[in-house]
Formats: sequence, C-alpha cells, structure tokens
Amino acid sequence: MRDGCRRAKDRAADRKADRKAARKADWPARRAEWRAAEKARKARGEAPDYGSGPMGPPNAFTLLPWLLLGMGAISNVVHGQTPNPWIGALGLLVFNSLYITLVFRAFDKRAREAAATRWCLLALGAVTCALAGAYGGNWLLFFPLLGLAAGAVVRGRRMGQVMVGVSVLAGVIGGLREGWDVLGIVYGTFLSGLVTAAILALSETVRELRDTRQELARAAVDQERLRFSRDLHDLLGHTLSVIVVKSEAARRIAPRDLEAALGQVRDIETVGRQALTEIREAVTGYREASLAAELDRARNVLTAAGIEPLVRQSGPPLPPQAAALLGWVVREAATNTVRHSGAATCEIEVHGAAERVRLVITDDGRGVGSTPPGSGLTGLGERLAAAGGTLTSGPVPGGGFRVNAELPVEAGVGVEEGATP
Repeated sequence: MRDGCRRAKDRAADRKADRKAARKADWPARRAEWRAAEKARKARGEAPDYGSGPMGPPNAFTLLPWLLLGMGAISNVVHGQTPNPWIGALGLLVFNSLYITLVFRAFDKRAREAAATRWCLLALGAVTCALAGAYGGNWLLFFPLLGLAAGAVVRGRRMGQVMVGVSVLAGVIGGLREGWDVLGIVYGTFLSGLVTAAILALSETVRELRDTRQELARAAVDQERLRFSRDLHDLLGHTLSVIVVKSEAARRIAPRDLEAALGQVRDIETVGRQALTEIREAVTGYREASLAAELDRARNVLTAAGIEPLVRQSGPPLPPQAAALLGWVVREAATNTVRHSGAATCEIEVHGAAERVRLVITDDGRGVGSTPPGSGLTGLGERLAAAGGTLTSGPVPGGGFRVNAELPVEAGVGVEEGATP
C-alpha cells in the first residue's frame, strides 16, 4: 500500500513538473504573440491593450486570495476551539459571501455606486465587528479584509474618512480583546484600504486614458477623411467644370475654325493631366493651392465660359498658408460662377493689409450659390474659421452673387504643416 501511495505521489509530482515545464516552454511564444499584437495595434493607431498582456489590470479575482487571512478562524472552528462553533461557521459563511459580492460589484461602476453595495459594506462591517468582538484572536484579521473591501468600493474624498473610521473601530475592538498587540492589525487595516483604493483608481485612470487615446485616434482618422473628401470636391469640381466649358467651346467653334477647336481639345488634355497630378498630391497630403496660380486658372476658365474676368490685387505678398486658403476660395467661387450663375462678368479683388487680407468675388449672374448647400462654400467657411478668418456669401441687391473672405495675414496658425488647408 505504501508503495502504491508513493507511486501515486510520484506520478502527481511528475504531472505537475510537466505542466510547469510546458508553461515555461510556451512563455516565449506567448510573449512574442502578445508583442506582435501590440505592434499591430500601434500601427493601426490604437492604444495598447493592457488587459490582454501577461500582466493585466486588477480585477475581482485579484482580491479573492486575501480571504486566506481567515484560515486561522476556520481552523479554530474546525478544531472546536471556538465557543458556539455553529454561530462562528455561520458568521464565516456570511462574511465570505458579503466580501465576494462586494469585490465583484466594485469593478462595475454602476453596481459600485448603487445603494445595495453600500448596505452590503455596512453589513460586512457589522459582521466583522460581531465576530472580532465575540472571539478575538485570529478573528481580528477580518478587519484588514474589511479594509480591502472598503478600499475597493469607496472612492474619492470619503475614502480617507471611511478608512480612519474602520481603523479606529479595529483598534477599539481589538484593544478590548487583545490589548496593545492589535496595533499591527490597525495599521494593516488602514494600509490595505488606502493601497487598494490607490491601485484601483490608478487602473481606472489608465483605462480612461487608453479610451481617450483611441477616441483621439478615431477623430484624427475622421478629420483626415474629411480633409480628403473636401480636397477631392474642390479639385474635381473645378477640373470637371473646366473640361465641360472647353468641350462646349470646342463643339461650338469646330464648324468654323478647326484649328481653334483643336486648341481647346489640347487644353482639355492639359487640364486632365494637371488634374491627375493634383489628385496624386492631394492623396499624399502635400498639395497647397497657390493664390497666383488659382487667379490665372480662374481667368482662363471664366474666359473659356464666355465670362469676362476682372482681377485686381493690391497689398504686400501673402504668407504661403494664407495664400493657399484664399486660393481654395478663388477656385470654388470661380467654379460656382461658371456652373450656376450665367453671368457676363466676374470681378475678383484681393486687398492685402498689414494684419488682414480680404478677398471679394462678385458676378452679375442669377445670384445662385453653391449647390447643394454646404458642400463647397460651407466647407471653406469652416477652414477659414479654423484659421481665424470668416467667409460670407449671398445674392447681391440688384442681381448677382458675392463671396467675401477675410483672413489674418498669419493664417498658418492652427493649420498642420504639410497638410492641405
């Protein structure tokens, strides 16, 4: 029989050693897998997943092993060293049930702040005082467990007051039962609650920061998508309008002057190639509209559409960012004039000053703006507002449509370097 027991113990020891060796052998692979997952999350712009790594954040299960502090009281009950053991056993059952309930509710904010949780904590305090006061000795170790539960449940400014009260209660009851020997229990009760509260508060802060970082990453992606969609709207709207206007011009003059019609076709080819270049630059995020270039393009497209352009520019040279923003306004306004106004003339005025620059674009057409509303001029208004400027547009009394843009000369503030305004 002894040999059989020895062999069973040896087999159990061998199985334990095999499991330990297997975990040790798998550790490098699991660590490499976790690091690869974290690297992939970082590449996607997501925050680290602290809950899935080898060392996750604290949870309810991390507070359960502290129940082993009550093993001394359980031993007293089992060995009959406690008066009225059935009452002691019932008290242990109630204490453990309340403690487990509290630590699991502590990690759910809604459950932690519920009134039922407060009542459970009060009940746990009453049971702890009753058991410690009735039996003393090892039963006083339930006060540090009460401190742990209080630290997990109570947060904020009331934490210090609650822990001082629990510690004083432990000192009074323990002092009546054991004298000065309970100072260690009082210290342990106070420290266990404060340390638990500090660790859990830090864990929540880290989790909130992680969520905030993920939200900021999503906002950055949405902002980039918005920028790209606006750029495509401005680029393709203008380019397609130029192509339509020049195609109509080529169709009209082809029967009379084939050479002039071929010139218009060559212009269409040039505009198409230029549009491809601009779209590639917009995709990479490096395109900046030039005010001088946009004014020249506006002259050409207005002339091709049969609209007489009048361009006036005064004032000192503008910084690149301010010129780029106004270039987008010129492009959008000229495109709208060609597509919607039916105007005969279009006047573009740029008035520069030391601090602010003003761009006014007026046509004598039907007084119709961007269609649909909000897709063009409204988006430009948001861009100018972000740079400290304004954009207003509307019909002119007596006929026509006017776009008025004002911008600080130092409009590069708030605009990312290298990004399309």
